[in-house]
Amino acid sequence: MNAKPSLLFLSRWYPYPPHNGARIRVFNLLKVLSEEYAVDLLSFAEEEILPQHQEALQEVCRRVETVPYRPFQPGGGRALLGFLAPRPRFLVDTYHPEITRRMRTLQAESSYALVLGSEIDMLPYLEAVNDIPAVLEELEISTPYDAWRSEKRFLPRLRRGLTWRKLNFYLRRALPRLDGCTTVSEVERERIRRIAPAAPPIQVVPNGVDMEHYQGNHGAPEPDTLVYNGALTYEANFDAMAYFLRDIYPLVRARRPQVRLRITGKTDGVPVERLPLDEGVTLTGYVDDIRPVVARSWITIVPLRVGGGTRLKILESLALGTPVVSTSKGAEGLALEDGKHLLIADTPQAFSQAVVRLLEDPHLRARLGETGRERVRQLYDWKQIGEVLRAYLRHIRENHALVSV
Repeated sequence: MNAKPSLLFLSRWYPYPPHNGARIRVFNLLKVLSEEYAVDLLSFAEEEILPQHQEALQEVCRRVETVPYRPFQPGGGRALLGFLAPRPRFLVDTYHPEITRRMRTLQAESSYALVLGSEIDMLPYLEAVNDIPAVLEELEISTPYDAWRSEKRFLPRLRRGLTWRKLNFYLRRALPRLDGCTTVSEVERERIRRIAPAAPPIQVVPNGVDMEHYQGNHGAPEPDTLVYNGALTYEANFDAMAYFLRDIYPLVRARRPQVRLRITGKTDGVPVERLPLDEGVTLTGYVDDIRPVVARSWITIVPLRVGGGTRLKILESLALGTPVVSTSKGAEGLALEDGKHLLIADTPQAFSQAVVRLLEDPHLRARLGETGRERVRQLYDWKQIGEVLRAYLRHIRENHALVSV
């Protein structure tokens, strides 16, 4: 029996427990990659790693090593010097030479068939890879693009515009040095292609869900309940809730005064005092299992206005049969149809009307929940997504072997 080829996976996020979108993606990709490769994980870590978390990863990884993550300090010395560097400042400030050192040690000890780096944070380390295929996984650039385009104030817009142009310059230089790149949506792929036409082949590998994990009875839906399953520590989520609570929620309350909203996720360091909260809004904090919270809610709201990628919160909700009301931005990149798999609304009036319509119509709720769940099962189960990624990596390896001959 032939041994599996080895793969080195570089991760910005320590992927266990998988309690945010980035960790969920990395953990599930590790599982699907481990079916074909012996995977070694070299990851940043932001918090204490408990033994049970290490053990969970060792079930899918041959080896797990970590390096402490150093958060971006915009006013720090390294970050200020980053104004003069060709890389974006956050990459200069968070760069950790220990990752490069460990990577070279691992490469000397193992004959890797491939190095995969997750998110743009790992691109500087992939640039140091020689002789074997290097692939950047989940490049997402819509967030800085939207931050620039949506900013109305002159000086912040100028600053964000300079950041966006510097990122463009860096990607045009760095991406052609790689063998491959993945992104989560066609929108992202086309945006990357426009700014870096010499980039390697870009494969769309969408976010997904483990449908088996979402099966079963997680509780009956409660009338007049809404949920937003996204941590407010992420700027786009905070903006979404500020927008909803200020402009949409009062319109819903006027029609359904008994409505309640749950917002899940950590709020550490979040200026929640800036949100117009009332007695109908509950900040749940971090929950170990999101499934019962979402399954028992009548509707998941996704009033996102900025950000990139594809929304795991939508996929999680539909996998549980909980219907979704989203903005176009929130559903961007997902093959879901308005009125068939979810409801899409882009103004406060339209969004509130869609929410009230679903609150008042259990038959519509049941139909959207059923068609949405079936759509996710067809297109967004990690089993299908994993095969897309593995096939792409096989193609990368074959092309690299041909060029090397």
